[in-house]
Amino acid sequence: MLVREKQMDSARLLSFASRLRELTNNHGAKLIIHTQADIAKAVGADGVHLASSDLAEIPSVRKWLNKPEMTISASCHNEIELGFAERFGADYAFLSPVLPTRSHPGEPHLGIEKFREIAESTSLPVIALGGINEDNRDQLEGFGVATIGTILDADNPRAAAAGLI
Repeated sequence: MLVREKQMDSARLLSFASRLRELTNNHGAKLIIHTQADIAKAVGADGVHLASSDLAEIPSVRKWLNKPEMTISASCHNEIELGFAERFGADYAFLSPVLPTRSHPGEPHLGIEKFREIAESTSLPVIALGGINEDNRDQLEGFGVATIGTILDADNPRAAAAGLI
């Protein structure tokens, strides 16, 4: 579970993340905190996720965390950012948007072929994000996928998640 709550102040995020840590531990799930390494460290999260604008901070975040078991992932949107994520030592990257999304209507997207080309240019594990659903999941075989709307907007979220696996 990736927690990305830009509107929460640090105190509320700490409380929220603490509760999610309990839940993820109870269900054997990973907990990743977006951007705020201090919150991730405080709740014993499994990792920190950094925005593409923060890729150069990966080495200093890793050093500050001083926890080799915590992963650092990165948001990337093109081959240059993915190259920086690899060079700065990310453990894996999200590459997006692969396809059009409802959350960013009209924004440019990579497309399946461009996603594959970029993702195959790195040694990093790459996770596809953006517009992925049960109908197009098979086109991304060999890659992990992440989704938001496909599950949250579904009448049956459990079935929607199962359809992506």
